[in-house]
Amino acid sequence: MSTPYACPNCRTNRSRFNIIRQVPQSVKLDPQTGNIVEEYTEDNLSPFHIGYNGPDSRIQCAACGLVDEEKTFAKFGEMR
Repeated sequence: MSTPYACPNCRTNRSRFNIIRQVPQSVKLDPQTGNIVEEYTEDNLSPFHIGYNGPDSRIQCAACGLVDEEKTFAKFGEMR
Protein backbone atom coordinates (compact mmCIF):
# COMPACT_ATOMS: atom_id res chain seq x y z
CA MET A 1 0.00 0.00 0.00
CA SER A 2 2.94 2.33 -0.52
CA THR A 3 1.69 3.20 -4.00
CA PRO A 4 0.02 6.56 -4.73
CA TYR A 5 -3.70 6.27 -5.49
CA ALA A 6 -5.98 8.38 -7.65
CA CYS A 7 -9.69 7.87 -8.22
CA PRO A 8 -10.47 6.91 -11.82
CA ASN A 9 -14.05 8.15 -11.44
CA CYS A 10 -13.88 11.65 -9.94
CA ARG A 11 -10.25 12.16 -11.09
CA THR A 12 -9.51 14.70 -8.34
CA ASN A 13 -9.13 12.62 -5.18
CA ARG A 14 -5.58 11.50 -4.47
CA SER A 15 -5.65 11.43 -0.67
CA ARG A 16 -8.98 10.30 0.87
CA PHE A 17 -9.81 6.59 0.61
CA ASN A 18 -11.46 3.85 2.64
CA ILE A 19 -9.81 0.42 2.76
CA ILE A 20 -12.46 -2.29 2.94
CA ARG A 21 -11.15 -5.57 4.34
CA GLN A 22 -13.02 -8.56 2.96
CA VAL A 23 -13.47 -11.55 5.25
CA PRO A 24 -15.31 -14.32 3.41
CA GLN A 25 -17.64 -16.64 5.32
CA SER A 26 -18.51 -19.87 3.52
CA VAL A 27 -22.00 -21.05 4.43
CA LYS A 28 -24.85 -23.25 3.25
CA LEU A 29 -28.27 -21.59 3.51
CA ASP A 30 -31.72 -23.09 3.84
CA PRO A 31 -33.44 -22.19 0.53
CA GLN A 32 -36.82 -21.48 2.16
CA THR A 33 -35.80 -19.49 5.25
CA GLY A 34 -32.34 -18.19 4.39
CA ASN A 35 -31.01 -19.42 7.74
CA ILE A 36 -27.47 -20.75 7.91
CA VAL A 37 -27.57 -24.55 7.89
CA GLU A 38 -23.83 -25.19 7.83
CA GLU A 39 -20.63 -23.15 8.03
CA TYR A 40 -17.51 -24.22 6.20
CA THR A 41 -13.85 -23.50 6.78
CA GLU A 42 -11.11 -23.60 4.15
CA ASP A 43 -10.26 -27.08 5.41
CA ASN A 44 -13.73 -28.62 5.21
CA LEU A 45 -15.40 -27.18 2.10
CA SER A 46 -17.95 -29.52 0.53
CA PRO A 47 -17.24 -30.81 -3.01
CA PHE A 48 -19.93 -28.47 -4.40
CA HIS A 49 -18.68 -25.33 -2.62
CA ILE A 50 -15.89 -23.32 -4.23
CA GLY A 51 -13.81 -21.28 -1.79
CA TYR A 52 -13.51 -17.50 -2.13
CA ASN A 53 -10.63 -16.45 -4.37
CA GLY A 54 -11.18 -12.70 -4.70
CA PRO A 55 -9.08 -9.84 -3.35
CA ASP A 56 -8.42 -9.48 0.40
CA SER A 57 -9.36 -5.82 0.29
CA ARG A 58 -11.07 -3.24 -1.89
CA ILE A 59 -10.69 0.53 -1.98
CA GLN A 60 -13.44 3.14 -1.83
CA CYS A 61 -12.94 6.73 -2.90
CA ALA A 62 -14.00 8.88 0.06
CA ALA A 63 -14.96 11.72 -2.29
CA CYS A 64 -17.27 10.06 -4.83
CA GLY A 65 -17.89 6.61 -3.32
CA LEU A 66 -16.48 4.42 -6.12
CA VAL A 67 -15.50 0.95 -4.85
CA ASP A 68 -13.00 -1.10 -6.87
CA GLU A 69 -9.89 -3.23 -6.55
CA GLU A 70 -6.71 -1.65 -5.21
CA LYS A 71 -4.87 -2.17 -8.50
CA THR A 72 -7.37 0.09 -10.30
CA PHE A 73 -6.66 3.03 -7.97
CA ALA A 74 -2.91 2.31 -7.99
CA LYS A 75 -2.70 2.18 -11.81
CA PHE A 76 -4.58 5.45 -12.12
CA GLY A 77 -2.30 6.97 -9.45
CA GLU A 78 0.78 6.03 -11.51
CA MET A 79 -0.60 7.79 -14.60
CA ARG A 80 -1.26 11.09 -12.82
